[in-house]
Amino acid sequence: MMINIDKRDRARIFRERLVQAMESSGTNRSALARAAGVDRSTISQLLGDDGARLPNAQLVAAFAATLGVSADWLLGLTDRPEQAAQLVADALTMTEAPRALVDEQIFDWYQEAAGYKIRHVPALLPDMVKTEEVLRWEYEPSLGKTIDQAIGASQDRLALMRAARSDHEIALPLYELASCAAGTGYYAGLSRDARLRQIDFMADLHDQLYPTLRIYLFDARRLFSAPVTVFGPLLAVIYLGSSYLAFRDVERVQAISQHFDRLVREAYVPAHELPAHLADLRRAI
Repeated sequence: MMINIDKRDRARIFRERLVQAMESSGTNRSALARAAGVDRSTISQLLGDDGARLPNAQLVAAFAATLGVSADWLLGLTDRPEQAAQLVADALTMTEAPRALVDEQIFDWYQEAAGYKIRHVPALLPDMVKTEEVLRWEYEPSLGKTIDQAIGASQDRLALMRAARSDHEIALPLYELASCAAGTGYYAGLSRDARLRQIDFMADLHDQLYPTLRIYLFDARRLFSAPVTVFGPLLAVIYLGSSYLAFRDVERVQAISQHFDRLVREAYVPAHELPAHLADLRRAI
């Protein structure tokens, strides 16, 4: 909702902010006049007038562009001085996503969100709940000697979880865990013994960390989700495969959080029923 401001007050705000922006950017009246294509006297008249005089929209836009602020901020319509392009850049970033958790960016985000609830829809089984055996089977062909770095990063993430600095919720498609247990799809070629140990490892993690760690299983035939991670109220990240799309604006973080809420609310297997589900999968291996 736009707040109505008296024209005289708006003119005063404009003068104060124009002076502030000039001082911040190191721009004097002569330089501003040249950049805006007006006489220096025009600037002096605007700044020296205690009345309700405001420049036209074209001149306000020229001032804003020259001083690197938004026209709305100069006119008192917003408290954010950044230009629209900078606001978008601050709210949305794109970073590379390495093949495994040797990615420092992800680890930095986890540390930044320490103390907040972290909510995650993984692309596959999340690395932090995989056994070292499964990590080696998965990553060694592509990472070679750096596989130890990937395993170390996974263990670091799990150590953060064990320290209970943040609650973790993971929403996982039913088929992902079923495929891992059965050795089908992505997990074809993973030995029966490795699959049994993986199921046991997840069961042990649940026993050790629940309710700090809560894993929900949703039916992807009813609900679909792209891989996303929500770092409390600070950040929401969508995983694209080769990069991360990171949002920091409140509206989008809340929207992705609400999407995760629905996955939890309509989970086929709630977190407290995970041990029984894992036992069923184990018996079928």
